[in-house]
Amino acid sequence: MNVKLFVTDIDGTLMPEGGKISAENVKAVRALESAGVKVVLATGRMYKAALPIAEQLGVHVPIIAYNGALIKSSAGEVMHTQFMNETVVKKVLTFFEQRNWHVQSYSDDELYFPKRDRYVQYYEDMQKVTGNEVGWHGMQEHTANVTKLLSISGKSEELSNRMREIKKFFGAQVEVTRSNDLFAEFLAGGCTKAGAVKVIADQLGIDRTEIMAIGDSENDLPMLRSVGRSIAMGNAIPAVKRSCFYRTDTCENDGFAKAVYEYVLRE
Repeated sequence: MNVKLFVTDIDGTLMPEGGKISAENVKAVRALESAGVKVVLATGRMYKAALPIAEQLGVHVPIIAYNGALIKSSAGEVMHTQFMNETVVKKVLTFFEQRNWHVQSYSDDELYFPKRDRYVQYYEDMQKVTGNEVGWHGMQEHTANVTKLLSISGKSEELSNRMREIKKFFGAQVEVTRSNDLFAEFLAGGCTKAGAVKVIADQLGIDRTEIMAIGDSENDLPMLRSVGRSIAMGNAIPAVKRSCFYRTDTCENDGFAKAVYEYVLRE
């Protein structure tokens, strides 16, 4: 397989959640670029939370942020946006408020939440960002240019229930996915990392058969299933492992770098 585009998730793939990119993984990214392979970061993170990661790589890369709702280069060029419908955002926020469920929103690369609770504090510490506490009324005032909504719970089944309820009441109006065991994400209907990868590939004139992707979580599945070859991290959820052509080591053991050298550069 002649790989021209290599797309990687960040958390749990390129680096451990809340951790740092290893020197080996940075070296592997630069080796890909030196070999003429275009590298793309695809993450559920905010752009401002993904940019420092991109800068550590030492090469200019497109960043697919918010699970595909924004594509923006590390140099600051906006390549694509897919915002949620403002009316739908208002209704989803009301839905959460009525049930007293945690939710936070993202508008113009700013984070908003009704109240700074332990979930928000955990998120801010992990992502190294600071959001805006605006109350429920304030949430309704920041519904333009919303890339996604996110809900956090300490209980996996409780989070699954929230996802089922949103799917039931909003159907195709809202894309529902999970970026890890604690985070449920809600986007514009049909918005996925896969769609964003296609936008970049079309702009570069690259066929899907020339794209390889690597990931570990549910929100990576559409992307991994849409490309020519896909790689599951050793720490990936079972559904990702079942869906991928290749499998590599865990994130903690530099599975990303091992995959690059075994499945791309060796060929």
